[in-house]
Amino acid sequence: MFKRIGAALRQFLSGRYGMDQLNMLLLYVNLFLAIVVLFTGSLWLNLLTYIPLGIIVFRMLSKNIPARHEENRRYLQLRDRLKDRYNRYFRCPKCKQMVRVPKGKGKIAITCPRCKERFVKKT
Repeated sequence: MFKRIGAALRQFLSGRYGMDQLNMLLLYVNLFLAIVVLFTGSLWLNLLTYIPLGIIVFRMLSKNIPARHEENRRYLQLRDRLKDRYNRYFRCPKCKQMVRVPKGKGKIAITCPRCKERFVKKT
């Protein structure tokens, strides 16, 4: 009986997205909210803890793997940009390419590597 249940579960989960770094962040947010609810006892905050949990389950069981991969890639890109203390990021006004320049250099002329557009920004 347990072999049939295990086989059915494996078949159901095959082709699903699973866990990634964005899901782990949502899990930590959920855990933090649950701890806050323990100390405050707020009913509204308790209901709020179900939102990240629902998103986690939706993303784990999703079969749209390219969309979930793109969401995770964008999260990782944002996380890396927030960790980067030595560079500033600007978008090229012409082609919208992301350009990284060093911080603390004052006003500099930036040349886009893709379209060679020059624009001036303060770092």
